[in-house]
Amino acid sequence: MGQILRLQVGALPFVNLFVDTSVWSLAFRRDAAPDAAEVIALRQALESGDTIVTTGVILQELLQGFSGPRARKDIIDRFGTLPLLIPDRQDHIDDAELRIKCRQSDVQLGTIDALLAQLCIHHALTLLTTDKDFPQAASHCPLRVWKPSR
Repeated sequence: MGQILRLQVGALPFVNLFVDTSVWSLAFRRDAAPDAAEVIALRQALESGDTIVTTGVILQELLQGFSGPRARKDIIDRFGTLPLLIPDRQDHIDDAELRIKCRQSDVQLGTIDALLAQLCIHHALTLLTTDKDFPQAASHCPLRVWKPSR
């Protein structure tokens, strides 16, 4: 996989992409051809051989959301090639602070979402998501959330 993603965040190119469960779930659905901008961006990144980063929680959420041995094997096989981030102690400390900061600004960010946001901040990743909580959180921290080019 390549080292630089060619997708755009606003008008600026970014270096690394972290894909949230919301986008993977849409991409793996077999009952509809997803045409969401986020799924198209993911497909382009995958087809270009660009680096996409993940973590165990994303894999776990996907495995819990899809049933059947074929879906399970497909997810495990596809995720086997992705670099896996493992949160360290400081990530957990910082994600708690991030969640508190968001809550004080009336932004509700769940525990897992705060961890994912913190991993993106810590590793300078751009988050590809359809979850509306992340852009709200990004207005209170240095989280970069992918937006479609206009």
